[in-house]
Amino acid sequence: MLKGIESKSLNQLFEGMLTLTTVEECYAFFEDLCSIPELKAMGQRFEVAKLLNEDVTYHSISAITKASTATISRVCRSLEYGTGGYLCVLKKLQEKNDASKK
Repeated sequence: MLKGIESKSLNQLFEGMLTLTTVEECYAFFEDLCSIPELKAMGQRFEVAKLLNEDVTYHSISAITKASTATISRVCRSLEYGTGGYLCVLKKLQEKNDASKK
């Protein structure tokens, strides 16, 4: 949980996000909510997390994503010492992918 910043408005934001059911709805919502650079940065961080979780090297991740080593290190710290958010989503996506192959 976001210690110290939990609020009614953030709770409403997250509840609203949970109502989105398609990628198209997510694009529409997030394009209204965030700037293009913010969206690109979030997408890049998530790709970095995915690659780190697959044990890809920093050098390769930087080449693939164009992320700085500082960004890669920050995401790595979140994976190692964070709340488990990245890993939760990555696991759910993998489970969804595995189920769709059956």
